[in-house]
Amino acid sequence: MKTIPLAIAFLAFSIHAYAKAPNILFILADDQSWSGTSVRMKVDEPLSGSTVFKTPNLEKLAAQGMTFSQAYAAHCKCECSRAAIQMGRTTTTLNAPDKQSRNWSAPVTHSLANTLKKADGSYKAAHFGKWQWFHSPESMGYDTSDGITMNEDGDTTDPEDPKQSFSMTRRAKSFMQAQVQSGHPFYLQLSYYAVHQKPQALAATLKKYESLSGGGGRGDRAAMAAMTEDFDTCVGEVLKQLDELGIADNTLVIYMSDNGGRTEILNGSKGDLGEGGLRVPLIVRGPGIKGGTRCDTPVIIYDLTATVLDFAAPGFALPKGGEGGSWKPMLLSGGKESVKRPIDRFVWHQAVEVAHPQSAIRHDDYKLLYFWDTKEGLLFDLKNDLSESRDEAKKHPDIAKRLETELKTHIRSGLGEQAFGALERGEFSKDRPKGKGKGK
Repeated sequence: MKTIPLAIAFLAFSIHAYAKAPNILFILADDQSWSGTSVRMKVDEPLSGSTVFKTPNLEKLAAQGMTFSQAYAAHCKCECSRAAIQMGRTTTTLNAPDKQSRNWSAPVTHSLANTLKKADGSYKAAHFGKWQWFHSPESMGYDTSDGITMNEDGDTTDPEDPKQSFSMTRRAKSFMQAQVQSGHPFYLQLSYYAVHQKPQALAATLKKYESLSGGGGRGDRAAMAAMTEDFDTCVGEVLKQLDELGIADNTLVIYMSDNGGRTEILNGSKGDLGEGGLRVPLIVRGPGIKGGTRCDTPVIIYDLTATVLDFAAPGFALPKGGEGGSWKPMLLSGGKESVKRPIDRFVWHQAVEVAHPQSAIRHDDYKLLYFWDTKEGLLFDLKNDLSESRDEAKKHPDIAKRLETELKTHIRSGLGEQAFGALERGEFSKDRPKGKGKGK
């Protein structure tokens, strides 16, 4: 008879622990620049937010969570950055430095969703929207998905579903409701096709921005503004569903973009390694995170795996080769704690579809942008020169040399000796465009 109360007590404890497992909602924008929302990513920099693009739901999210001024993509283009998200590693150590590479080295068993489900088998995982990878979502641990989708899958002829944003949102809401009803915590990644070109928007939304239309590219600006508002509306619908299901207080919400885009203040854009192509919006809301807080600590998108695991299964080890660090200590301390990673620097590499094959490394406040065709390294102090307008390589030759050495060591370890040797010899892809300059 004495064993019955013990069994009941154990069951009650298990149910309590099970119910407390947090849900994870990761909302990924496509090609949204650092200033692509109406939220200022850097509070004292007006050009880090937009007065044209209206994102009231993201403003609300920022008021409820933490906004980051120095969040980075893993690459300046979609596909490679998305691979880094799923694997928690840099694109170079994945042997995925550009979208033409298919010899990617990390096993799918080490993916974010697969690892999360190893840590806690009660989780269900779903991916809706743009996938853009040759491994299927199912092989990466997703129970439900839209399959292997690409950019063109987001284009639609349905005037009520531009960029499929609204139908994606409905699928997301249905998935979340099903998991709540079945008692499963979830990891849900919503990889929206917005705001990637070609812009699409509801007719009623586009009408609001008619005043932006005109000659040249201004008509596109109106369409982009309308598409951004529609996207924000969908984000608001997903967040509203969390409230209606009664799970908002136990859900970690992460909003980010896969890569950057052109801004008025940052150097470069999508496709190159200036800050414009790499620095992205990031807002995080969740249990224990104080609303309206800001963080200036540099973070990067492949930190996601470590962060998700730290919230969902504290103490569970990262997969072998994982390079990200958890944001949890920083989020729960109001930005006071640091992020601990196996390597304390960020490295990027872009050698195709760019006029000047290039790599970049950031360590502390300094960033080296290295061009492989000219063997030229430009050193920037990002703390005092956000626009990367002043090369300080001659002023600080020791820092420039150290960063160049660290950069090449990292890239050699990822690409291997043969590919790295070809890079050093200037044997670049034939797909490089002509006439495009460096940076701006």
